[in-house]
Amino acid sequence: MPLKHLSALALCLPATLLALSFATQSPAADAADGPQSAWQTLSNDERSEVFAFAEDYKDFMSRAKTELSFVTEAVRLAEEAGFSELPESGKLSPGDRYYDVNRGRTVTLFVVGSEPMTNGFRVVGAHVDSPRLELKGRPLYESHGFALFQTYRHGGIKNYQWVNLPLALVGHVDKKDGTRVPISVGLSEDDPIFIIPDLSPHVDADYRDRKNRDVIMGEELDPIIASIAPADDSLKDSVLAYLNSEYDIEEADLVSAELAIVPAVAPRDVGFDRGMMAIYGQDDKLSSYTALRAVLEQTNPRQTAVAFLVDNEEVGNINNTGSNSDYFVDLLAELIYREQGDAYTDIDIRRALRKTKVVSSDVNPGIHPTYPGVWESGNAPRLGFGVNLKLYGGGFNANSEFMAWNRAYLDDAEVAWQTATYKGRASGGTIGSSLSRRNMEVIDYGVPLLSIHSTYAVSSKVDVHMLYRAMDAFYRYSD
Repeated sequence: MPLKHLSALALCLPATLLALSFATQSPAADAADGPQSAWQTLSNDERSEVFAFAEDYKDFMSRAKTELSFVTEAVRLAEEAGFSELPESGKLSPGDRYYDVNRGRTVTLFVVGSEPMTNGFRVVGAHVDSPRLELKGRPLYESHGFALFQTYRHGGIKNYQWVNLPLALVGHVDKKDGTRVPISVGLSEDDPIFIIPDLSPHVDADYRDRKNRDVIMGEELDPIIASIAPADDSLKDSVLAYLNSEYDIEEADLVSAELAIVPAVAPRDVGFDRGMMAIYGQDDKLSSYTALRAVLEQTNPRQTAVAFLVDNEEVGNINNTGSNSDYFVDLLAELIYREQGDAYTDIDIRRALRKTKVVSSDVNPGIHPTYPGVWESGNAPRLGFGVNLKLYGGGFNANSEFMAWNRAYLDDAEVAWQTATYKGRASGGTIGSSLSRRNMEVIDYGVPLLSIHSTYAVSSKVDVHMLYRAMDAFYRYSD
């Protein structure tokens, strides 16, 4: 069909119907090239479910920009679904639905199973932090007629992707008197945004020899926050006066703040067929959202179903809200104690951990249409082909018997899956290594993205829905 006719069709058809027409017409993958596209396995009703799920996901991600806002949004959805905060004491009964928040930055949700918890748990783990810029302890300075914030990087980024981009400031300031001041500027349409300007090509001759990762240096990632200097004061003092007037905070209060600079861009569909989504923060709020949705669907599982959505993976699983903390095992031990009462001993949690099965879920780079050579095509995860089981070698793989166990429920639930192995190197184990070292049985799987760790990563709607279905099947599978 000529492009002009296609554009006219797009104006006439509802978005979902247009996407379905494209999905129906797409050719199936050649069997010699590997698995079939997941789109080809769906009925029209299932495609409608995929697109409806994607709309919910985009709406959630428009607000969940950091781990703090993710936890807030997750608790809101959980309470709407009938979950309540875990009380400090009391017995637990099968079917009980609770959540527990660790310092506002990690959330664990669980549905009590019919079997004793000493028989083990079913856990889906993922991380809720994403690469971003954060303000330094004393960030405000003035330079050549501009006020700027000094930043440092949380997680691995390509610095040049953060220039000439609308940016928002989100987070909070904690004051000495115990007051917490929330701040969000740049996400609403009426808000101003911030920006890190690049050099014009007219004047950048002295910088053209910089290599890819150094085109913009880390110390050059400072957003402009103001430019109108008052006649009788400095620009920096003017900004401080604004912060005091608007938020009742002083410069020293910024030392006890958690303020992040994030892209001020809304989730958007990608392509004429709307089969993909461009969203900031999909590593790894994508897996965390699907885990959240899957655990909310559980009502009376056999083994207690747990979603462990944790902070700080992008900087090494550190701190007391990261997966290396004792928080999660302590919580599971408390749940068993609530069940066992005074008969509880330490060996109960040790035996339960050994019988616990875990899906550690995280996204990973998918095969790129312009740079396919960075992967071996036979072991490359493709967008639109479903969940990818990670076979990285180097001690990261699940053992073969647990891999087979996972294949069984994926196939039973008709979840499209593929495999992912990096070319010539071993890697992986995002939060999985933190859990497997506790003697749990762990597999790593997720879905592929394009432009991972960028300001606007791209996912396939069908992959996101397949990951949700995989997690739901994991919770329900009776072996």
